[in-house]
Amino acid sequence: MTAAPLREVPPLLMLEVYAAGAFPMAESRDDPTFGLIEPRIRGILPLDGFHISRSLARRMRRGSFTASADTDFAEVVSACANREETWINPALMRLYAALHAAGHAHCIGVRQEGALVGGVFGVAVGAAFFAESMFSTRTDASKAALVWLVDRLRGQGFTLLDTQFLTPHLASLGGIELPRVAFRKLLDPAVARREVQFGAPGPLPDAASLVPR
Repeated sequence: MTAAPLREVPPLLMLEVYAAGAFPMAESRDDPTFGLIEPRIRGILPLDGFHISRSLARRMRRGSFTASADTDFAEVVSACANREETWINPALMRLYAALHAAGHAHCIGVRQEGALVGGVFGVAVGAAFFAESMFSTRTDASKAALVWLVDRLRGQGFTLLDTQFLTPHLASLGGIELPRVAFRKLLDPAVARREVQFGAPGPLPDAASLVPR
């Protein structure tokens, strides 16, 4: 954490924080402040090493999931924060909303029978996407959100998908850990490519078209 906890950071300044290798995190939902963290070991999901299990592929081929980009941002962030313990406090929710309004924070929302059942959101700086959090209320819905996210990032020319930390969930999809120095070697050229854009909001390709047969 930063030595002095923060209550607000201008959105454009926060983009430079991400570009420098740090990210915001609060101690809890009730904490009015947040700190800036730069872990010694960083988790990433290599875009060329993303792994879709056979069970996930089967579930996506069934066609019960649909997804869209940037049409459910507030709902996805709220769902990510709606758990017993969360680092997403009101100050960060305001920050992400401001970044989204300025075109720098994005989400993938996954629906099943019309209900929002999974999603992921994060911040884009150049060709780097900093995934902040994801949620799921149906089996594999958050993994499906990552399938759509990786497809969008690849198509738009992104080179780095940062996951901050590595969880077993992410490791099962091909996530790996890197020392800070190795992460920065990927980060610096990625954030320098400010011409890369996340892409237009709206419906995303059919789930079955994204998985191997």
